[in-house]
Amino acid sequence: MDALDIDDRLGARIRALRAERGLTLDALSAAAEVSRAMLSRIERGESSPTAQLLNRICGGLGVTLSALFAAAEAAGRPLVRRAEQQVWRDPGSGYVRRNVSPPGTGSAAELAEIELPPGACVGFENRRVAGTDQHVWALDGALEVELGSDAYRLESGDCLFMRFDRPVLFRNPTRRPVRYAVVISHGAVRP
Repeated sequence: MDALDIDDRLGARIRALRAERGLTLDALSAAAEVSRAMLSRIERGESSPTAQLLNRICGGLGVTLSALFAAAEAAGRPLVRRAEQQVWRDPGSGYVRRNVSPPGTGSAAELAEIELPPGACVGFENRRVAGTDQHVWALDGALEVELGSDAYRLESGDCLFMRFDRPVLFRNPTRRPVRYAVVISHGAVRP
């Protein structure tokens, strides 16, 4: 799947979610704090949005970035081969996101593999998405995570649990790429 195809599919999915929620371009623009013109270009597949921009749009729609990508994929089957997994590169940070979970299964969990280039960072505002949690599991390399005012350094094998309720910044402080998995759970039960 090429970048143009994914931009078209993401734009169509954002437009469909906006329509499902009865939001005008102006209403989503205000809720997401994204200009109407930029939102319109994204919906038409004419712009390759950054991860931060997509996250703001997702916040305005009340969905996670992972859910947006999963929904943009074709409905499917229980097995998705690596070669068939959707890959998206953030044009701003070089962050590469591979949606590992088979799309269209209706599962409450989603799995993504992320690669963050040396020295790169990517941040998300993380507006509250009710009942949604995430685990970040460092697979290879070191990853620094700022979660609100808390800071963590993850080494290979470490796992950090977080809720979507505070801004988060992922940073690769090393000279080689870091790979980590993100497991997102929808409908999490809270104590």
